[in-house]
Amino acid sequence: MILQGGFNYYGIPLGVISLESLFPKPEGHIKYAASFDFPVLYRTVKGATVDRLIRERDPELLEPFIEAARELEREGVHAITGSCGFLALHQQQIADAVKVPVFMSSLLQVPLVSRMLGGGRKVGVVVANSEALSADHLRGAGIADEPLAIGGMQDQPQFADVILHGHRNDLDMDVFSSELCSVVERMLTDNPTVGAIVLECTDLSHFAPELHQRFGLPVFDLTSLTRMVAGAVHRTRA
Repeated sequence: MILQGGFNYYGIPLGVISLESLFPKPEGHIKYAASFDFPVLYRTVKGATVDRLIRERDPELLEPFIEAARELEREGVHAITGSCGFLALHQQQIADAVKVPVFMSSLLQVPLVSRMLGGGRKVGVVVANSEALSADHLRGAGIADEPLAIGGMQDQPQFADVILHGHRNDLDMDVFSSELCSVVERMLTDNPTVGAIVLECTDLSHFAPELHQRFGLPVFDLTSLTRMVAGAVHRTRA
C-alpha cells in the first residue's frame, strides 16, 4: 500500500479560520476544540475583530481570510469553516480560492432547514447583530425567499459589551443564558409559526441544548453543521 504524501498534517478533517478575540469560548463553540470528537486545526487572522467584520464590514479582511484558507488547505485539512456567521459575506470568494469544501457560516443551513418544514412555517434565525445583517449576507449563504424570523443579540448588555465590542473578556454564563432566551422568546412570540431555530453566532452554540429543551424546537448551529461536514469529508463508517 502506498501512502500519498504532500501535507504537513494528516487526519484533520476541519480547519477553522478564526477571528481574534479573548472572551471565553465554552463547550460547543467552534473555537472550543474539545467540542468535537475529531481534530481541528486553527488559523487566526490577526487584527480580524468581531467589530471589524460585523459592524465595519472591512473589505481589507478578505485577502487575509483567503490566505488563511489556503494555508489550512496546504496543511492538509479536508474542509474549512470560520468562527463567525457573518463570514457568509465572503463564502463564495473563499470557496473559490481553495479546492476543499468551505462553509463559512451557519446560515448556510437556512435553505435546508426551511425545506424540512411544512408550508408557511418560518426559520427562526438568531444573529449576533440583526442591524448589521444585510441582503448580501443572506445571498452569500444561499438564502433567497425562505420565510424567516430574525432575532438579534445586539441590544443585550453583556453580549454587546463583551462579544460585539470587546470591552472586557469575562462572561457571566447565567446572564448570557438569560439574554439569549429573552431574544428567542420574543422572536417566537412575534412569530408563532417558527418551526426551527438556526443560530448564526457560534458564541450561542453552548446554549443549543438549553434552547431545544426550553422551546421544544430543533436547533441548528455551526457545531451541528461542522459535525455533518466532518462526517462527509472524513467518512469512516457506512
